[in-house]
Amino acid sequence: MFIFGAIVGSFLNVCIARLPLEKSFIWPGSRCGHCLQPIRWYDNIPLISYWVLRGKCRVCGAPFSIQYFIVELLTAVFFLGLFYLEIFENVHELDILKTYRHQVMGGFPPWQGLVVFGFHAILLSFLLVACFCDIDKQSIPLSLTVTGTVIGLVGAVLFPWPWPNSLASAAMPPGSWRFPSRGIKAGLYPWPVWAVSDVPWLQPGGNWQTGVATGLAGILAGTLMLRGVRFLFGIGMGSEYMDDAPEPEEGQPSWFGARLVSWVGRIGGKALGLGDADLMMMAGAFLGWQPILVAFFMAVLPGVVMGLSQAAVKGHTTLPFGPALAIGVMFTCLGWRNIERFFSIQFVFFDGPLVLALAGVCCVLMIGGGFLIRFVRFLRE
Repeated sequence: MFIFGAIVGSFLNVCIARLPLEKSFIWPGSRCGHCLQPIRWYDNIPLISYWVLRGKCRVCGAPFSIQYFIVELLTAVFFLGLFYLEIFENVHELDILKTYRHQVMGGFPPWQGLVVFGFHAILLSFLLVACFCDIDKQSIPLSLTVTGTVIGLVGAVLFPWPWPNSLASAAMPPGSWRFPSRGIKAGLYPWPVWAVSDVPWLQPGGNWQTGVATGLAGILAGTLMLRGVRFLFGIGMGSEYMDDAPEPEEGQPSWFGARLVSWVGRIGGKALGLGDADLMMMAGAFLGWQPILVAFFMAVLPGVVMGLSQAAVKGHTTLPFGPALAIGVMFTCLGWRNIERFFSIQFVFFDGPLVLALAGVCCVLMIGGGFLIRFVRFLRE
């Protein structure tokens, strides 16, 4: 799995280099960006060739970026970790992996488990490409996120909740959806789009209509949430504060606090661009609407840590938010069962009036937060 991940990482490097430039990632083959000479197959072995060539082109001696090696290594490590957690540790608590536990430990997991891993490995690959494109170019290619959204929606249709569990084993007694202690059995998709509904295609039933509804709800939640946050912060902060503010000079009083306020303001304003919304739209097609909402809040902590670290090391607060969102998505995907139990969120997401009330509270808080940041900036200026 480590070797397979490294091979996939080599392909992801091509996507990272070419997609932002709207070039084909299929043709032409790998070549040096300086002399344009094709790279021979024995100079294109993942993880090994970079160090054999000492990071330089064999023909012209132009240096290759260390990023190529880093992407291959990260993909290999992440694929290995994902496989271990989903197949051997069974973090999603799938019945099929419990039933064939001896087969799994023997190195031959059932095909259903491999489909679950493969589906999430595809999501992970899309997120890696989006992260490095965001870091390199401060933009996430629309072609990447649209393709990922389509693949996620196809998966929702083919493998609706509770697949690979049977509907009989996942069925809940009437009214039990409101009791978090009983839990909802997770499938490839953690939860159905809704618990109880009179609308046939919203009823949890493992049919393709439910799958379409789950995928579409995740797509809408991902894209509208990020756009909504940007819009609401814009209301509070005002249009004049949505652009980049001048950097505070080092040595000024409250320099660190000024940077913090400036960075938080950008996360709520200009930093949340359309590419971030498209990234969450894609992730929503893979996970559904409930996990994607949780993933956004999970992304806040790594986002703040990365923002403050960059402000301290590089002296500026311009930071792509895509990597933080990707961390939040994968953390939520792999930790959903523990998140569900620890925070008892089941009764929240399947209670319509409560969901609307919480959405209203969040809107008020974001507008209020925008006004607060605007007020602090006014005092500083």
